[in-house]
Amino acid sequence: MKAAASSPAATLLAEAAGALAAVAFDGRSADDALGRDSAPGPQRSAVRAVTLGALRWYWRLEAIAATLIAQRPLAPGLRALLLVALHQLEYSRTAPEVTVSAAVDAARLLRQPRASGLVNALLRRFLRQREALLAGSLRDEAAASAHPAWLLQALRAAWPQHWQQILEANNQHPPMSLRLDLSRISRLDYLAQLAAAGMGARALPWLPSALVLERPIAVSELPGFEQGLVSVQDAGAQLACALLAVSSGQRVLDACAAPGGKTGALLESGGDIDLTAVDIDAGRMQRIADNLQRLRRTAHLVTADLRDESAWCPEQRFDRILVDAPCSATGVIRRHPDIKLLRRPGDVAALAATQRRILARCLQLLAPGGRLLYSTCSVLPEENERIVEAVLAETPGAGLLALPDGVMLPPDCMGRPIGMQLLPGNAAQTDGFYYACLTVT
Repeated sequence: MKAAASSPAATLLAEAAGALAAVAFDGRSADDALGRDSAPGPQRSAVRAVTLGALRWYWRLEAIAATLIAQRPLAPGLRALLLVALHQLEYSRTAPEVTVSAAVDAARLLRQPRASGLVNALLRRFLRQREALLAGSLRDEAAASAHPAWLLQALRAAWPQHWQQILEANNQHPPMSLRLDLSRISRLDYLAQLAAAGMGARALPWLPSALVLERPIAVSELPGFEQGLVSVQDAGAQLACALLAVSSGQRVLDACAAPGGKTGALLESGGDIDLTAVDIDAGRMQRIADNLQRLRRTAHLVTADLRDESAWCPEQRFDRILVDAPCSATGVIRRHPDIKLLRRPGDVAALAATQRRILARCLQLLAPGGRLLYSTCSVLPEENERIVEAVLAETPGAGLLALPDGVMLPPDCMGRPIGMQLLPGNAAQTDGFYYACLTVT
């Protein structure tokens, strides 16, 4: 009995249930619940895959679980175990009897031995009544779409022609995209290194720095990763550098910079620039420092709240400013399915207020004739064009700026009344991002 309880399959379900419960019932992020800095390995990768899968389909799995347990009280850990087991039964290739047996043993690992019989009964009932239970769950829109009702409504309102595409993309596994430091290695040379390591990848014709792997791998397996030759970054996020158009000798501000992906990209693409990275969170600033150390790049790091004009007053204005504003992250749900659980309807308005204050402050820091790029990973207009429109209306001398010469936009990049929008699931296979270029006189 002890051997069964500690089997890899049982341990996997128990650990995934613990992580899922931390997100669903304690409000922690998946990265935090899974241990962002945990040592990589097959078991950790498996736990992560099962947890993220259960989060991706949470609203559908929860509808099925609610029917199975009816009014029966179930502790959060056991409910999470039921959800991850249902995920494995429905979405994995593991034999059903193996999953059921592992879930029974996982209940013991979770110190709920008396519940093992209940877990067994519920899962076997699901297998017997699978078609009816699935059909019943699909009658609920949130369960059918695997999205919370408020977000489903918001996407329909914002994108009447595209909301189904967004939902479908959000429920898919994202590609693993890479950013090359083209100042240190060419795309052809790195493709050759990948091929030599048995890794397939394709280049994107509209973005020289970007590659997309045929299959995701651990970053530790990437040639040149520890040396800073390559980073993991969605191609849509990489577009920010091209739109900001930095060049040698310029003073550049990366506002809201953590965890530092775009900070590194700007330093790689801008030649000899004087870059300052600002973020409100000291802990996240350390992540920028760690990333820059790996990339072998340097920047001025400042911990400050940009909503407060007195918190940080630089002596000179900046030629280029990237405002990668904190947002709902509704454009990157396929990478972070916990967003479906963690976001609440009232969050968007609160975030919009923050975005508006940060953008207004950063326009004050922009040198006349300079370029500011406002960016979010949101697909909701309340955080995007409406923010830019409001700030422009209240900022004398501020206006929109045309795209830099020679910038290639990805397929399906959509012009908006103000700025441009990438939707997840587009032809370019990027995440969802919004961009708008501004200037001041």
